[in-house]
Amino acid sequence: MFVLLLMGGPLACEVAPSSESLVHPGSRDATPSERPEDVQASAIFEATLAQGDSAEHGGLKRVERLGKLLFFDRRLSEPMGQACAVCHGPEVGWTGPDMFINLTGSVYEGAVRGRFGNRKPPSSAYATPAPVFHLRTTSGVAEFVGGNFWDGRATGEDLGNPAADQARGPFLNPVEQNNPSKAAVVGKVCRGPYGDLFRAVYGASICGDVPRAYDSIARAIAAYEGSSEVNAFSSKYDAWLAGRASLTPQEAWGLRLFEGKANCDNCHTSQRGPHGEPPLFTDYTFENLGVPRNLFNPWYWEFQFNPDGPFWVDLGLGAFLQTREEWASRARANLGRVKIPTLRNVDKRPYPGFVKAYTHNGYFKSLESLVHFYNTRDVLPVCLTVTQGTPGVDCWPVPEVGLNINTTEVGNLRLSPQEEQAIVAFLRTLSDGYIRHTVE
Repeated sequence: MFVLLLMGGPLACEVAPSSESLVHPGSRDATPSERPEDVQASAIFEATLAQGDSAEHGGLKRVERLGKLLFFDRRLSEPMGQACAVCHGPEVGWTGPDMFINLTGSVYEGAVRGRFGNRKPPSSAYATPAPVFHLRTTSGVAEFVGGNFWDGRATGEDLGNPAADQARGPFLNPVEQNNPSKAAVVGKVCRGPYGDLFRAVYGASICGDVPRAYDSIARAIAAYEGSSEVNAFSSKYDAWLAGRASLTPQEAWGLRLFEGKANCDNCHTSQRGPHGEPPLFTDYTFENLGVPRNLFNPWYWEFQFNPDGPFWVDLGLGAFLQTREEWASRARANLGRVKIPTLRNVDKRPYPGFVKAYTHNGYFKSLESLVHFYNTRDVLPVCLTVTQGTPGVDCWPVPEVGLNINTTEVGNLRLSPQEEQAIVAFLRTLSDGYIRHTVE
């Protein structure tokens, strides 16, 4: 199972270690107005607001436009400054847009300076088709499917859509947007510059019912996340499926490997849906691939919210299952497993030298290193010390969670260096924007 664990986790907005030696002008130590991701969020918000209530809205339905305003609104945190888009930038495939952060801890700082979460941002694109979290039995094998966040805890049971359930979380999370209450969030929306649009979409009395209004805010964000603007299906791969583009020989070879020798599509399904829908490159299940710790993760030193400090272990899905009586008996068999993300936009970046982080903890900094890990995890010896050798060349560090590791489909794929490169070349065809920005 060739699982590329990209795009983020339960505390969806998080950052790099707070060290003086790591500060640069575009980092989280800069003032909010100086951060590039904040500037872009503000510009998109103002442009969307300026559209008025015309019939066009850039192709968005009214509820989707409302969701876009909510998504890019930096006023919806305490203190102001933390929009959803600060951690989910469209220019990088709706995941973490700060290269410096991606290079280190890969988690993004919240609205309160010095507060960090534990996992890197997931992509908010192609997230809405995820089914409601459930236990599925196929050919006698039981496995959990669906939900949102890396551990699946945004189940979709409340609002019928995992993306909507997820959207309720960051507003009140003290390491993210840090609002004191649902009423505070609703008040900002209802008194804000698009309050009339919110009432037009959900009814004139919506602001008088805080629980319903708060859920409606989440539903609107999920509506935008499910829109054609976020789920564009405009990659070279989509153009190839439609007969409007040709894959290079290397890309075509990578696709054959992806669907064959490398086992990638066992989990990242590359086949169309039952009604001809474009493939989403995920089956919404969970796996532990033996990913090492990211030692730069600032969560290890976030003692206010992480009493385990550097001894904290990310138990993933298993930790969530322990909180649910009906599933607690299955927790141990799922310790260390995290959600299999879509591979769409896995290499989308604003310029070639921009660094993205991969896996739920951002340990890997390139597709090449990640593909090499899946190919050689069980071939190279274990790095017994930090200084023993070069990871990926001489050895691989021990996995963060040693239980439930997938040892049948990942670890020794017997790929040549050229085959690894071909797979990476194919993965790069999955970035949206090809039709708009690339000429065949």
